[in-house]
Amino acid sequence: MNPKKFRKGKHTYVDWGKGVKEVKKVSKKENKQKKVEIKMDEDTAMGKYSNICSLSHTPEEFVVDYIFMPPNSPQAKIVSRILMSPGHAKRLQLALNDNIKKYEKKFGKISPSEKMDKNIGF
Repeated sequence: MNPKKFRKGKHTYVDWGKGVKEVKKVSKKENKQKKVEIKMDEDTAMGKYSNICSLSHTPEEFVVDYIFMPPNSPQAKIVSRILMSPGHAKRLQLALNDNIKKYEKKFGKISPSEKMDKNIGF
């Protein structure tokens, strides 16, 4: 028999069938999230420079295009496109807000450029 296991809060439940259930309190060590090892290749580690960003969305996803436009050039090129779920976009917004506050506390207020072309992005 394969028992059904599930978690609720600080407890683990095992349903053995026929009304028999096992309840176990999860220790702090077990309740911690596991660390994820993140790897990247050399090209990704080098990064891409972007001086323009364009955002769009559908009901299912957000699309962020990072664009580079050389000075005095009429042409721009998308250097990276990131697609994410609305939930992830919201978490990104919160993380960015938090990091900007920390940056400004350490280095001073960031003043956005007055010169922004509404047709290209921000």
